[in-house]
Amino acid sequence: MTKLVILAGGLGTRFSEETGTRPKPMINVGPMPILWHIMKYYAAYGIKEFIICAGYKQYMIKEFFANYPLHCADVTFDLKSGKTTVHDSSVEDWRVTVVDTGADTMTGGRIKRVRDYIGDAPFCLTYGDGLSDIDISALLAYHKKMGKIATLSAVTPPARFGELDIRDGLIRQFTEKKNDSERLINGGFMVLDPEFIDHIDGDETMLEHAPMRKVAEMGELAAFEHRGFWQCMDKLHDKQLLEKLWYDNKAPWKIW
Repeated sequence: MTKLVILAGGLGTRFSEETGTRPKPMINVGPMPILWHIMKYYAAYGIKEFIICAGYKQYMIKEFFANYPLHCADVTFDLKSGKTTVHDSSVEDWRVTVVDTGADTMTGGRIKRVRDYIGDAPFCLTYGDGLSDIDISALLAYHKKMGKIATLSAVTPPARFGELDIRDGLIRQFTEKKNDSERLINGGFMVLDPEFIDHIDGDETMLEHAPMRKVAEMGELAAFEHRGFWQCMDKLHDKQLLEKLWYDNKAPWKIW
């Protein structure tokens, strides 16, 4: 069964309005954390085993899942008997492993730290702060078809990101940002073979630097091009945009 690894341990310094009190993936979009939205999206494609690479304020993520029914259902507390009754609980059929990968560990190092939980099959990987309407089934099929050890989703972003040079379905190099609306960047929503982890040195390794560049040079990094919806949540403005989509019932990622 395909697993999803979620990078959810960073400080989120560009979102200090919220991240002073909680990890960035626990910031709400509507009534629930963006982490929950990501997991619901993947679960709609049948991926229901999750490995969360936690770090900064990791206990809040653990608490959320430890008390998941209390977050999602009506509850009666009988104070005299000490009995708690959960009404109409919409508990998910998920298996969630939350791993404390360290407050200061880089993105690549976090993946290496959860290696023992991943197993031997290709796995999905994404960031804990981005939403999209990428077809996950098509992404997995594309990864299998290309036969490479890594596939990332190349998306059309806001202008502040760097660009990917893609030829013949493979990523050849990473280039500086442009103002061209046709440019593509790494949007997360990746599929990796476990052997990719061999290219990660340790805690100080950023996924987006040496490991990705190495496999690109090897001709082993495929690009799944997605021209639909993609939005990361870097700042308060991004949160407001996502919440407007949610409350207007126009959220492209809400497929459950």
